[in-house]
Amino acid sequence: MKDLKKYYIIPATPEELYMALTNPITIQLWTGEEAEMSTVAGSEFSMWEGSIVGKNLEFEENKKIVQQWYFDGQPEESIVTIKLHTDKQGTSVELKHTNIPDGDYNDILDGWNDAYFGSLADFFSEG
Repeated sequence: MKDLKKYYIIPATPEELYMALTNPITIQLWTGEEAEMSTVAGSEFSMWEGSIVGKNLEFEENKKIVQQWYFDGQPEESIVTIKLHTDKQGTSVELKHTNIPDGDYNDILDGWNDAYFGSLADFFSEG
């Protein structure tokens, strides 16, 4: 199991970015796919046609999102924590993803960089 910690700068306010990460309609705008998402702790979520599924654990509006991501057959919980901080260029995102299966690490890293935060940066740059 591996852990990942990364930082991203997104050209949007923390409020805009929080909505983009938690509102299923806004998620569809930047992913191009329908999503199931709720800000209720304990609710399940699904993005990218089920490529990412899990459970929402904790929300602090416009500041923090904590989720458990499901990996088949994984004994330990994989926890994603996203913290949003105001930055002069928009929002500084602190990402921590724990207990990533070794064989999935590179794909997960590419997914965070390109599909997830790369798509969000493009979405807000174009908007």
